[in-house]
Parts: sequence; C-alpha cells; structure tokens
Amino acid sequence: MDERGIWMEADERERRLRDSTLTDRDEALNRYLRDVLCRTVGQERCTGVRIYVVEMPAFNANMAPNGTMVIWSGLLLRVRSEAELAAVLAHEFAHFELRHSLHGYKQKRRASDFAAWIAVLGGLTNTNTSALQQSLLGSVFQFSREEEEAADRLGFQYLAAANYPTIAASQLWQNIMAESDATAIGHGQKPKQHYNAGFFDTHPTSLRRADYLAEESKKVGDTGRDARVENLRAAMASHLPEWLDAQIKLNDFGGTEYLLQQLAAQGGWTGELLFSRGELYRLRGNPRDIVASVQFYREALAAGYAQPMLRRNLGMSLLRSGQKNDAQAELHEYLRLMPDATDAKAIQALLIQ
Repeated sequence: MDERGIWMEADERERRLRDSTLTDRDEALNRYLRDVLCRTVGQERCTGVRIYVVEMPAFNANMAPNGTMVIWSGLLLRVRSEAELAAVLAHEFAHFELRHSLHGYKQKRRASDFAAWIAVLGGLTNTNTSALQQSLLGSVFQFSREEEEAADRLGFQYLAAANYPTIAASQLWQNIMAESDATAIGHGQKPKQHYNAGFFDTHPTSLRRADYLAEESKKVGDTGRDARVENLRAAMASHLPEWLDAQIKLNDFGGTEYLLQQLAAQGGWTGELLFSRGELYRLRGNPRDIVASVQFYREALAAGYAQPMLRRNLGMSLLRSGQKNDAQAELHEYLRLMPDATDAKAIQALLIQ
C-alpha cells in the first residue's frame, strides 16, 4: 500500500515535469547525462531511468522510486568534471536502489504516529511529553542523514567500478564548501558557519562528506584515472550562457564570482565568462564595480564575444561612469546590430539627452 501510493505520487510529479516550461528538452544534453549514468552504474541498471534537467540555478538533484531522476541546471554549472557529475548521479541512483523513499516515508509515519499517541497519553496523565516528542522528531532527521551517507558510500563504489577518479566525490563537496564560504563573505558574514550538522539537518555536512569520501578514495588508490573534464565542458558549452545568467540573477556576488573564477581556472577567461563577470559587477552597481564592469566588457570584446547585449550594457556602464561620448558610441552600435530591439526607443531617448 505504501509503495503503491509513493509510486502514484512520483508518476504525477513526472507528468508535471514533462509539461513544465522549466524542463530543458535538449536531447543531446539528456543523452550525455544518460551515457554518464549508464557508464557509472551499468547498462542494465540504468535502463528504466528517465532523466529531467530542470532550469533551477541551485545545486540539487533527486531520484523518485518510479525511476525519475531530476537534475537542476545549477548543479550542472557547478560540477568541474564528468567524474564529479558521475558521483552525483551515482549517489542519486543509490537512493533509488536502496529504496530510501519508501523507508524514509515509513520512518516519518512511525515517528508521527508515536508522537500523536504520546500527546494523547500526556493529556490523560498530565505529563510533559515535549522532550520525548522532540527525541522522536530528531530520530527522523538522524535517519535521513544515515540514508544520505549510505547513498554516498554505495555511489562511491559505482564511481570506482566505472574507473573514474574517486577523489572527485570528495572534491565536489570541497568546492561546495568553498562556494558557500564565498557567498557568506560576499554577504558580510563569517565563513564556515555550516560545517556542523544541526538537529534538523537532513544531510551530513559537506565537511563530513568530503572527509569520509576522501578517506575511501585513499584506500582505492586510483591515481591516474581520467576525470573526463573536456567531455563535460563540451556537453555543457551551449547551455553555459543561460545558466550563468540565471546564477547572476540570484544576487549572490561572492558565490558567483567564485564560480566564474573556477570556470576560468579550467579554460581561461573566455569572452563568455568575461561578459558574465561584467554583468555581475554592473548589477551590484558600486562606483568601483561600474568601472570594473567596463573593463570586463572590453576584455570580452577583445576575446571575440559578439552578442549585441554586450554593447548595450557596456554603454550603460560608460554612462554611469561619466564617459558620455564612449557610451553613445556603444549604444549606437547596439541599435545598429539590433534595430528592432524591444528597448530601442528607450536607448534612443538616452542618446538625445
């Protein structure tokens, strides 16, 4: 009964995924993700899995008991190699294989049933039962953390069997921690604030995961295996502009700057990355940021970035920094390239001021 109900819910969620405007329908991307999954967990195991990429800029993935795997675009932006991607896919498949959805549902139901009876008995006996109820609630979250670690460890075995460098699983969580610290610093907060699991946390901390996965990797000794970095970069290349644009709109200056630096460390400061960096600084909008954005836009031009939007945004930054003549030249070029732009009348109004 429980399993049938969970399957029905999963089927309904999959139906909504198929119809959602947020679902990416790029067949080449989906085929690549399936190839990585099948390479990692085996051709027979991956047969019934359906993969959906959802346009959400945060780091997340999940798998339902009916074989639906959902991957957020923000996760794809953050993995640095095919090996790291494989580690995530293997982890989610491990949840599926270990039937964690069903076990977690039963655990939560048992705990809530016990808590309800405790409340009734407490009312009958005038006993304070809050400590016992709190303990039951904590057991649910502890159970979830244990399942996450079990999925990590089974996923690690898949990663090793697929001949990927297993240290990638630990490196992924190290990068997530570094980005989290960069986000905190960008918001004027202290870094390393989330490295201890709280009472209500459903996952082990990134630090704990990085540590035990690194220890497992030392035992394997897989130095020299190919992380297939170029394969990942080629598969993600056409989607990078839209994913970066969504990331910039999160208003996370520190985290986004960290991501851009990481991407540039792998393939250099391409015109695309320089444009995105210019956008990041322009939108934050401090006086020094506007000056920096002009520099990054011009470097993007020099690197061969030719999208008309660069001309418009460079012109806007030049206007804000008081360089009116240069600004008008860039805005005129934008209108020449995009005479039918939706904002053409607004740009023309700026030019006649």
